[in-house]
Amino acid sequence: ALAVKFGPRQRSPHCLLVKEHRVREGPGAAHPPRRTLFVLNVPPYCSRESLSRLFFSCGPVQSVDIYDKPEIGEKTETLKSKFFSLKATKGFRVAYVVFRSPAGVQAAKALSQGGPLLISTESHPVKTGISKWIASYAASVVDREELKAEVDAFMQDYDKQIAEEEAKAAEEDGVPDEEGWVKVTRKGRKPGLPRTEAANLRVLERERRKRARKELLNFYAWQHRETKREHIAQLRKKFEEDKQRIALMRAQRKFRPY
Repeated sequence: ALAVKFGPRQRSPHCLLVKEHRVREGPGAAHPPRRTLFVLNVPPYCSRESLSRLFFSCGPVQSVDIYDKPEIGEKTETLKSKFFSLKATKGFRVAYVVFRSPAGVQAAKALSQGGPLLISTESHPVKTGISKWIASYAASVVDREELKAEVDAFMQDYDKQIAEEEAKAAEEDGVPDEEGWVKVTRKGRKPGLPRTEAANLRVLERERRKRARKELLNFYAWQHRETKREHIAQLRKKFEEDKQRIALMRAQRKFRPY
């Protein structure tokens, strides 16, 4: 437990829990073992600069990462943006302090034997209260030129990534692997051999006949209703015509049903 104070006027110290960070060392480990100090119970007002300054007496600090909870596995690359990565800090957090040499971790663990360390000093004050609110408001005002430059840089990187993916897909298109399989990319298969004009006409005629067979009559519900209505109207019209013809034959006395 490492005792720290916010300032010299604070009476009760705050305890930071520190230990050597022990994980399996991998090729892309962002927090290498023997050189990383794991810090718990980091207060919200303690920033990366403050932690770097607190442990600078133990040795050169390579990097400081602060998270809401301990990270599992390797560190993932996150988009560092001044405008789109704003997140309010709430509660106590954890930190990973990476030294340039393993001796810095051992020296940091020995700091608990001394007196409390100060987070906010006259040379490096930590803003609180009104001054912090004013600084937060000033930081929330977006500079159009900086925002435009960041968006332009992001779009250039995105276009470059898309171009690289398309070039890679074009190289892999139609190339068999070790087992002889051909990977079909989003560009589709390679076009076949060119057909003659007569072959193209036969294919078009075959497609036309196929589409004609697939065309469905009265596919929609309103077409069914219209067909039934027309059929009923024709039956009524024929019934009226038959009635008139029978009446005419009766008037002429030519109607002999039996």
